[in-house]
Amino acid sequence: MMWKCGKFEFDSTRPVVMGILNVTPDSFSDGGQHNEFADAVAFARQMAEDGAQIIDVGGESTRPGSAEVSVEEELSRTLDVVRQLADLGMCVSIDTRHAEVARACVEAGAAIINDVTGFRDPAMVEVVANCDAGVVVMHMLGEPATMQNDPQYVDVVSEVKDYLGKQAAMLEAVGVARERICVDPGPGFGKTASQTMELMRNFHEFNRLGYPTMVAVSRKSYIGSAYGIDVPADRDEASAQEALMACELGASIVRAHNVPETMKALKNLRPYVLLGLGSNVALVANPGEETEGKIANLQQAITGLCSIPDTQIVDISSYYESEPAYYEDQDTFVNAVVLLRTGVPPKELLKYLHAIENSLGRVREIENGPRTLDLDILDYQMYVGETDELTLPHPRVCERDFVVKPLLELLPHHILADGTIVTAEGATYGKATKL
Repeated sequence: MMWKCGKFEFDSTRPVVMGILNVTPDSFSDGGQHNEFADAVAFARQMAEDGAQIIDVGGESTRPGSAEVSVEEELSRTLDVVRQLADLGMCVSIDTRHAEVARACVEAGAAIINDVTGFRDPAMVEVVANCDAGVVVMHMLGEPATMQNDPQYVDVVSEVKDYLGKQAAMLEAVGVARERICVDPGPGFGKTASQTMELMRNFHEFNRLGYPTMVAVSRKSYIGSAYGIDVPADRDEASAQEALMACELGASIVRAHNVPETMKALKNLRPYVLLGLGSNVALVANPGEETEGKIANLQQAITGLCSIPDTQIVDISSYYESEPAYYEDQDTFVNAVVLLRTGVPPKELLKYLHAIENSLGRVREIENGPRTLDLDILDYQMYVGETDELTLPHPRVCERDFVVKPLLELLPHHILADGTIVTAEGATYGKATKL
């Protein structure tokens, strides 16, 4: 997916670093360090040289317990800095919850509006509906002054995900293009340390919304709690590692105080891989329980995937029952798609997959015929090519309903490595139904 922010576009399949520029006297870890105009511009230029593609300018501290700043004061801190950075050709984000500030900064050249209140204010919605800036929709429980007063959730991941989906859909309904929207689960904003940790360890759930996702954990208190680091400014290395973990789970934009440390950590990000799983021959099944036997085959395959070195399962789709494709004189299939991160190259990965297939008694007598297990590499990030052994992306991805439906469940609007957009319209073979 592309994230479109005014004249700027960002490929969300690779992490984009957003450098934090707080022009405030009281931000929780760097208040007062860059609130003079010259210091702010110099620090922004340094972050850009270090690899930040976006500079996020904030003129109001939203740390827990902070008091609201007047619009006039916030503008006096931010507007000249935003204008200068935009004149220097930088992609500037304005971090604000006030519509008047957002409007003035967009007019001054800001290309992104980052709203910690998630566009709850109709006036802010009106601003974004009448410009072409990118938007960051964040989840926050309550207001900064009170958000940490005993935050309660039944299911924090589900509730935050539902809120972000609802707010993003609302923006689309007033004319904000989907490509302009990024979502941020708001770690530490109305969440305890344990609730934030639960969000971060389930970050893949937010990718199922179909928008670029932001990881904004830099120096947050949950990192202090998890790693035993009391001083916020000492949390940069741990923050970078948390950001890397979120990117492995699909985060697109990384908001960070320490850009060099973040860039260093992101060098270890592994490519993502989409695998297709299918079975229509149950090894063990009682009469009438064939579907359960096929599912058992896929579950054994997933267990086998866990043993591949330097590889992590990120997400698994639902199971789908599908009609046989191409060779029709056979039983129905059960299919799924698995999203991985791996450091194993494609041809070597294929050998591991064949070994898993063989362990379940895969027989290759009839092309597209019955099988206990089929494992296909559907898409491998950045790899495009064709050999006798392997073609990437898989040439039949988009025509197979039993692949497209589970794939789009995990990654709506997915674009294959060769630039092909995966859509449901062309999937005519092997019609599939979610079990």
